[in-house]
Amino acid sequence: MFASLAALALAQPISIPLDKPKNVERPVAPIERAGPLWAYRCGGSDDWEKPAPPVRLFANTYMVGTCGITSLLIKGSDGDILIDGGTDGGAPMIAENIRKLGFRLSDVKYILHSHEHYDHVGGISKLQQLTGATVVASREAAKVLATGVADSADPQAGMHAPFPTVQVGRVIADGGTVRLGNLLLTAVATPGHTAGALSWHWGSCDGGICRRTVYADSLSPVSSDAYRFSDHPPLVAAFRSSIAKIAALDCDIVLTPHPSASNMPDRMSGKAPLVNADGCKDYAATKTKALDARLAKEAAAK
Repeated sequence: MFASLAALALAQPISIPLDKPKNVERPVAPIERAGPLWAYRCGGSDDWEKPAPPVRLFANTYMVGTCGITSLLIKGSDGDILIDGGTDGGAPMIAENIRKLGFRLSDVKYILHSHEHYDHVGGISKLQQLTGATVVASREAAKVLATGVADSADPQAGMHAPFPTVQVGRVIADGGTVRLGNLLLTAVATPGHTAGALSWHWGSCDGGICRRTVYADSLSPVSSDAYRFSDHPPLVAAFRSSIAKIAALDCDIVLTPHPSASNMPDRMSGKAPLVNADGCKDYAATKTKALDARLAKEAAAK
């Protein structure tokens, strides 16, 4: 009898209860998919106010600016950090890109800057109103943000229209940090293009892969027609010091206030790698070359 029961049990199908497969959360707007769209929409345009789609560059770092102006959103456990606000007209496009990603504007707790020119900080006032964020600025940039007018010593003074004034909540110095939950961004004073220019660097991980990202300021010797950099040796020395700082940073991904300055069209489309351990050194080399060329041009014009 027992043998027959055992045989019957063996003949029955065995059912093993299994849990439902877990849903794996897919990243929003990954560069593999959204990057080529960005490249297609923007082409080679440097237009400050041409809309661009948002792109997740790596881990928690997103490009949310326009075709010609970078704005970066760094997502964190206790809120988000935004770097640069574009122009006053571009600010709504930045806000819309944040919404398109499914994120809340109210989660932006800090707004940082690269350099204090209209095309990068003109939209900060509007974004501060939309988010309620605290603006963090260098001492020199804070003075400009409070007036909306470039400093008279700025090589580009008078070239841009005034922008809406900004209430700065915190002044930060070279090497200062902005902490928010699991986020830690470090400021690097990189004067030259403007007196209050800042670069930023931070680390982030995607799974088991970790990268150091550097948002390097423009560091371009651009000026009004009457300005001569060779007449301002301290500024030239500041330029060279700032370029050397960028070259020395631990850098896997280099980004810049103008996407074209760091070859983002090709990097978005996959024609060039996003990650480059020599990216900061290469960027610094192009800025040294540009500064040397400008000084040589001025010397030849004497």
